[in-house]
Amino acid sequence: MDHATGVRAQSRHDWLTILGRSGLVAKGVSYALVGVLAVGVALGIGGDATSRNGALHALAGNAFGVVVLVLLTAGFAAYALWRVLQAVYADGWGKRLAGLGRAAVYFGLAYSAARIVAGAGGGQSQNQKAHKAAAIVLGWPGGPWLVALAGIVIFGIGCWNLYRGLTRSFEDKWVERGEAAERWGARAGVIGHCARFVVFALIGAFAIKAAVDYNPSAAVGLDGALQKLAHQSYGQVLLGLTAAGLTAYAVFCFVDARYRDVSK
Repeated sequence: MDHATGVRAQSRHDWLTILGRSGLVAKGVSYALVGVLAVGVALGIGGDATSRNGALHALAGNAFGVVVLVLLTAGFAAYALWRVLQAVYADGWGKRLAGLGRAAVYFGLAYSAARIVAGAGGGQSQNQKAHKAAAIVLGWPGGPWLVALAGIVIFGIGCWNLYRGLTRSFEDKWVERGEAAERWGARAGVIGHCARFVVFALIGAFAIKAAVDYNPSAAVGLDGALQKLAHQSYGQVLLGLTAAGLTAYAVFCFVDARYRDVSK
């Protein structure tokens, strides 16, 4: 490798490291907000089980919250750019499409957070967006099949999270980790991925239900999935366990930001 090539490789490594670590921290903060708010609902303290967009909106009420929103906007944008760069350098179209899909989600979160900071509002909730998207797609030729397919894909993402959690395959990307990270970070990862399975499985299942019933209002987002849990028998217990799991996923994101090899 000549000197110029080495410099370019080091520069790429540095940018991937900065974007990846800051993005994972922002991801963790957003899940912590959702988890803490949902735990409050489960304990009867007040508020609503909400999505990450709703949690961002909850920050806008004071000056400190606005500062956090600004930092989260930058963090979400960094995460999205990191995923774009991963897609560019990835081997295979599957990994590229997955990277671009994740990037799109976090560009959307960055945009929502920026709108809240600018005083333009946070837009629709994820539930409302799910209803609107399902209504539009159901009106297309073959729309119910497309909505059902989307639900199956989302349910599959949930199953992938469950597999990743139970097998602890997320540890394969960690380097130079200490014993505490090995123990507590891994436990947080297992619990957090299982909680994400519950949420994604619910979102996918209700998307399939919307397709079968031809009823767009049956579709739900993250906020709707948590609210569905709260309305079941022993709903407060189920919501509390899932909320605690999402908070554990936030802890996992922080550990991931520290020990993951984000240059790959």
